[in-house]
Amino acid sequence: MKTVLITGCSSGYGLETARYFHAQGWNVVATMRAPREDVLPRSARIHVLALDVTKPDSITAALAASGPIDVLVNNAGIGLMGAFEATPMATTREVFETNTFGVMAMTQAVLPQMRARRSGVVVNVTSSATLAPMPLVAVYTASKMAIEGFTASVAHELESFDVHVKLVEPGYAPTTRFTSNTGGRMEGLIPEAYATFAQRIFASIGQPTEVTSESDVAEAVWRAANDATGQLRFPAGADAVALAHT
Repeated sequence: MKTVLITGCSSGYGLETARYFHAQGWNVVATMRAPREDVLPRSARIHVLALDVTKPDSITAALAASGPIDVLVNNAGIGLMGAFEATPMATTREVFETNTFGVMAMTQAVLPQMRARRSGVVVNVTSSATLAPMPLVAVYTASKMAIEGFTASVAHELESFDVHVKLVEPGYAPTTRFTSNTGGRMEGLIPEAYATFAQRIFASIGQPTEVTSESDVAEAVWRAANDATGQLRFPAGADAVALAHT
């Protein structure tokens, strides 16, 4: 029986992906900064662990408790919207610590065991913001674009060891906690000079023609984890698929 470790499972894509892999008969290591077992089915095949991907000791402890991992899903991330001009560099670094360096740290931590076994898959969840320019998400997009380049490069490095690295690119999912998980980081990021422009953008976001659901992403992660064709990118959701083909 295979084991998947998924980061960021308290809600949204991570939670749905954990449920999906469990339904397929896998062992699931569902990690989150503040563990909550009540959000997932009670099962001997589900293990909820504490993990903060920005803290090396937390990564080490989580992997020690997990045992061998067949698939790592780097899903944990934080959102941010606002004018770049008003975004403090400290906030930019905070976003990169989770969305970029956290993904790289988790990947680096599991590679030795996968390389030694000559088997394993890493799935990095980015965003459809990497597929087409979108305003007011410059820092967030940059943090995800970095992972797109990182993934494509490291995939070549690991190919000869039969270890595969994939990208899942979700579209806009209004039912997730993208805005709420920004915490207080968005305060003051829409200065008066940008207010009219931002209002137009927020209005258009509020009336999307196509959106992405959590299940779209879970299914895309499953396909990526089990892909044998060499495909690198897996857009998830009707809007992301449309952007990928423009």
